[in-house]
Amino acid sequence: MTIIPAKIMNNKGAVDTAAWTFNIVTSVGIIIVNKAVMATYGFTFATTLTGLHFATTTFMTIVLRRLGYIQTSHLPLSDLVKFVIFANFSIVGMNVSLMWNSVGFYQIAKLSMIPVSCFLEVVLDKMRYSRDTNLSILLVLFGVGVCTVTDVSVNPKGFIAAIVAVWSTAMQQYYVHFLQRKYSLGSFNLLGHTAPVQAASLLLLGPFVDYWLTGKRVDAYNYSFTPLMFIFISCTIAIGTNLSQFICIGRFSAVSFQVLGHMKTILVLILGFIFFGKEGINLQVVLGMMIAILGMIWYGNASSKPGGKERWSSSILPETKALKQKGLTESNKPDHKV
Repeated sequence: MTIIPAKIMNNKGAVDTAAWTFNIVTSVGIIIVNKAVMATYGFTFATTLTGLHFATTTFMTIVLRRLGYIQTSHLPLSDLVKFVIFANFSIVGMNVSLMWNSVGFYQIAKLSMIPVSCFLEVVLDKMRYSRDTNLSILLVLFGVGVCTVTDVSVNPKGFIAAIVAVWSTAMQQYYVHFLQRKYSLGSFNLLGHTAPVQAASLLLLGPFVDYWLTGKRVDAYNYSFTPLMFIFISCTIAIGTNLSQFICIGRFSAVSFQVLGHMKTILVLILGFIFFGKEGINLQVVLGMMIAILGMIWYGNASSKPGGKERWSSSILPETKALKQKGLTESNKPDHKV
């Protein structure tokens, strides 16, 4: 019985597919549930709800640590603080951007996370992309844009909120991959470090942020059984959403997570039409979906080919290895550790 899991874990394709499926299912599920919580039952306190999500995730990590599934690990306080700042600015920035901007400009801002994530990988990780990889990313952006961008109106404060949201989200997702690689942290371990701090900070600041955004107080909400049940379901699904995000970005990169993650946008459009019936699916939306899906398939093939996505520094590794074999010491060369 123990042979099957071992074979599955050694099959990278199967694990990658399972990770993406896990993320898509939980992400789409939580969007649908949150829509019911906020639109149907009027619990519009998004920042506080996110704090509850991380509180539930923290409880899960404590249980897993007690059971021995999370080992003791180290994450420097400076890196932890940076990550939490980026993550919290991402959450608040997205909420403010949605409130201050039109839906069309909000979608454009979300699409711009892909080129920003590419920029961060090129500058910080010395990555380079092939022509096919770049073109496939552009095709995904175009397809999702056709699906989602309708009316576009911009105002100064909304534009600033969108910039904060986009850059903080891109930095948060980059840091997930960076910290796992730098400190050899698994997804469970990294989540065990970050979730408690995010939960505490969001639950402390969330009610004030939500009051600023909505003019309503969290403690004045009518907490009846049905909305509490949906909030509990949302928090439960959030455990999978948070974990699957760390797994996917850790296994791939922030850019791949953004590109292939737009499949969730398409599924949300379809499920929103099925369950709520308000978002009409017309010829323009269907055409955009088809273009985006083709772009995602193209990206998957292009980025996995040799040279599709690689580090600039990889070309100097053989030379460095040869120099070491000749007896040259590390002290004679500058340290370029990231």
